Amino acid sequence: MFSFQPKVPNAGDLLPGRSETMAITDRHYVNGKNLKPPFEAGTQQAVFGLGCFWGAERCFWQLDGVITTAVGYAGGSTPNPTYHEVCSGMTGHTEAVLVVFDPAQISYAKLLQVFFESHDPTQGMRQGNDVGTQYRSAIYTFDDSQAQAAKDCAGLYEEALKRAGHRTVTTEIAGAGEFFYAEDYHQQYLAKNPGGYCGLGGTGVACPGTDSASAA
Repeated sequence: MFSFQPKVPNAGDLLPGRSETMAITDRHYVNGKNLKPPFEAGTQQAVFGLGCFWGAERCFWQLDGVITTAVGYAGGSTPNPTYHEVCSGMTGHTEAVLVVFDPAQISYAKLLQVFFESHDPTQGMRQGNDVGTQYRSAIYTFDDSQAQAAKDCAGLYEEALKRAGHRTVTTEIAGAGEFFYAEDYHQQYLAKNPGGYCGLGGTGVACPGTDSASAA
């Protein structure tokens, strides 16, 4: 049923995008914190793609120690894309969540556990019935510590998944490029629309902790 796998477009096929940034509100709908920099002193950032970003964002804003979240587009090349352009598959982006967190309250390793347990990272360019390059699993890292922690956690989780009969992890792990904010109506969508669509679903397999291995 899902033998077809969309592909990230070649550089010559990418949509051109635009120089104008997306106009969005300044404040998080749930907690009133900044959606854009400057963020609070001492905080760190993480970017995750785990399918439709509506439910993905809610997973993270509910965590103690997460200061603010925003949804947008990451991992591609088209500057300042629109939602419809990303969904066309011709920007290279995946739907992503920017997570700003206080490392004194919650570790990056804990965020990785939530990331892996909240979706199925073995599905390639889809999550469930949502098919397309914009739904691929991805972790975009901000430094060597995050990159190593992401690789370690992915390896541990893949072992756990295989023991449970699942396939290989397909999560993309790469350095964080520019994060392009999504349209205002996407921000904190499920808080604004409590009955809205959420296609998020994990495998039911617990992700082994990695706090002792790397990255706080």
